[in-house]
Amino acid sequence: MTGPAHVPVPLGTDAELNRAHLQKTLDSAPGGTLLLPAGTYPLAHGLTVPAGWTVGGTPPGPDSAGPVTWLTVETPGDRPVLHVVGSGVSLLDLGLRPAPSRPGEHDGDRGTGLTVGRYLYPDAPDWIGGIEIRRVHVDHGANRAANAVAIMGAVRDTTVEDVTVTGGHTGVAVHWGAIGASVDTIVGPSYHPHRLRLSGLRVRDAVEGFYLSAVHDVEVAGACLRGVDMGFRLLAGDNTDRFHRDPQARICERIEIRDVCVTWTGPLYGVRVAGWGRSEVDGLVSRLEYVDTAIRDTVLRRLHDKPGTTTGTAQRGWSPLLMEHADTVVLDNVRLTSTPPTPPCCPHSTP
Repeated sequence: MTGPAHVPVPLGTDAELNRAHLQKTLDSAPGGTLLLPAGTYPLAHGLTVPAGWTVGGTPPGPDSAGPVTWLTVETPGDRPVLHVVGSGVSLLDLGLRPAPSRPGEHDGDRGTGLTVGRYLYPDAPDWIGGIEIRRVHVDHGANRAANAVAIMGAVRDTTVEDVTVTGGHTGVAVHWGAIGASVDTIVGPSYHPHRLRLSGLRVRDAVEGFYLSAVHDVEVAGACLRGVDMGFRLLAGDNTDRFHRDPQARICERIEIRDVCVTWTGPLYGVRVAGWGRSEVDGLVSRLEYVDTAIRDTVLRRLHDKPGTTTGTAQRGWSPLLMEHADTVVLDNVRLTSTPPTPPCCPHSTP
């Protein structure tokens, strides 16, 4: 951690005061270190994290199963608990509990525990990078409508390591962004996350473990996805690269996903790889070929439907691994097994 240290004392049970105090600190200097003591601190709504800041909780002791510093938002709303809007930001040793929310289908950057970047921009954004997210736990509880971690739009050079997600929709959603007022009025250009490394991801009881949509130069190395409706998706994006204007960046190239275990309960598929998309702007269907892209050393297990769900049995077209116009993706040691997992089900699992 670098920069001047700002230790926010006192923090208490007043959500308005906590939020005002922390945001004032983050806005008070062009970077620094914000260290939070152990405890659970309610916020009236989420915090915006500008460039140059490290926000860290108290490192847990050897007997702790996860973070000992938690930020919670209880009033319903769609703001992320933490919204990173600048470069050179580190988030460490934090538990985040978002407010109950029901963002729309195309509001994947809303209602999260943590969002880096944005999906829709009013005008041309600056790229942000040098982001580190380590030892963070996002707990959505029973809410399965909002994503946990969203990395969207003009974001690059990002490391996500040792992140745990319980509940929610998608554990880690990585999605392109663009200029436009809404998903059906995008005018471009579009911005595609790249140079992202994701490792040590653990997702439990969510709709989906993670997805990558219209990205390039991404590595996922180690993930344990248990009790999810579906494991992960690799997507070309609904507009593929039609609004992309940077000839140096090649969308859907140099992507590797490896060392993943999936235990899923949903009626459709464990993993989906799609090399096509249907634009929300005009309904145009377009394809994009994957280059230097591989899924390696991945184990898929399908369990019975969760008690109390209404998904039913597998639907027509069900497949453990669904490949759609993605013949160039290398599949190396991708295995389907019916053996019940015995924790740990992979090196990244926890009991």
